[in-house]
Amino acid sequence: LHLCDHNLENINDYKNINNHTLLADVCLAAKFEAESLKTYRGQYQLTNPGSQICTVLARSFADIGDIVRGRDLYLGGNNKRRQQLENNLKTIFAKIHEDLTEPGVKNYYKNDDKDPDKNYYKLREDWWTANRETVWKAITCGHPGGTYFRKTCGKNDNWTEEDCRCAANIDPPTYFDYVPQYLR
Repeated sequence: LHLCDHNLENINDYKNINNHTLLADVCLAAKFEAESLKTYRGQYQLTNPGSQICTVLARSFADIGDIVRGRDLYLGGNNKRRQQLENNLKTIFAKIHEDLTEPGVKNYYKNDDKDPDKNYYKLREDWWTANRETVWKAITCGHPGGTYFRKTCGKNDNWTEEDCRCAANIDPPTYFDYVPQYLR
């Protein structure tokens, strides 16, 4: 299986990129990833019977989070495409960093600009934390009736309900995006 991130690789309108347009592009990548999983899920279940769609989506969600935050460790596939994606994200986060106007916020991220590789890790991490709920909604949209592999919703740890989401539509019921990639 591969992660469907084509629209993130092809971003090139850097003049008009901002937090909102990046969120739209990441959500589209999540949506397309979920759609591609519908195609591959049957063959995946031959070797992993009982794997629930919400768990599969949670793993892809975590991979998207790793890519956004610059933590993707995947070494297979096309190295040129992976590097192009990482360079695009560095450029996008440089633009978002450049557009920060509030003095307190600019000061908070001032050291991100001093990184010689211009990765903007702190800004990327905070961007993901602020937007992970929206990306979860995008990746789980269109998967009615799916339940997560364990009870994670609310104080009483209830099962997820519609679209692999908790009834109150609160935070994603997964923290795979905070588990190191090699442990997932």
